[in-house]
Amino acid sequence: MTQPVALVTGAARGQGAAIVARLHADGFQVAACDLLLDELHSSTAPYGDNVIALELDVTSEEQWNAVVAATVVRFGALSALVNNAGVLHRAALADETAAGFENSWRVNCLGPFLGIRAALPHLTGTEGAAIVNTCSTSAIRPFPNHAAYGSSKWALRGLTQAVAVELAPAGIRVNAVFPGPIATPMLDERTQTRLAETSTAGRLGTPTEVADAVAFLVSEKASFITGSELVIDGGQILRIG
Repeated sequence: MTQPVALVTGAARGQGAAIVARLHADGFQVAACDLLLDELHSSTAPYGDNVIALELDVTSEEQWNAVVAATVVRFGALSALVNNAGVLHRAALADETAAGFENSWRVNCLGPFLGIRAALPHLTGTEGAAIVNTCSTSAIRPFPNHAAYGSSKWALRGLTQAVAVELAPAGIRVNAVFPGPIATPMLDERTQTRLAETSTAGRLGTPTEVADAVAFLVSEKASFITGSELVIDGGQILRIG
């Protein structure tokens, strides 16, 4: 393998698109995966043959197997998996539904599990293999009206730890990033304004700042880091009681 190869989910826009851009700049070949195909093709068009756009529903085991296989066929290997896809679902507990709760868990936790399992045969034995999961500050401190989202991210936090300890002997590093208020399409304009006004740092974070953290964790500079949790929130959790 002459170049490292990464598979990134939720890659069409926001943090995912920024991660693809940063890894490409760092010399990775990248499989950019998302359900938003039009946006995905548009965001990956500038990168030429070193980035491929693949449709992926992260809750589908069959589609996971297909995109991992397509990545390996195209680039010859897989050395990094970035489970970035997620859904933000808010509802008061009295208004929450079983379907809404379950969908949050399926996308935010089951999806990364399926991805790790699909990628594992290719990551095993690959020098510098790494997995990064996108958690959230909701997996550190509670927020009201976030029962589904928060609990699914807590589950992903636990999954990250469990997988890290299990895969460490195989040389596969597993870490997580915990973004706080980041200016992405996941947050509507009103929410972004409110969070910026109350931010410890006086602003929202940028997708590039999250991408920089992910790029570090999949790089050889983080070769002795596994099971770690990197919070990218401008100090948000410092102000939560």
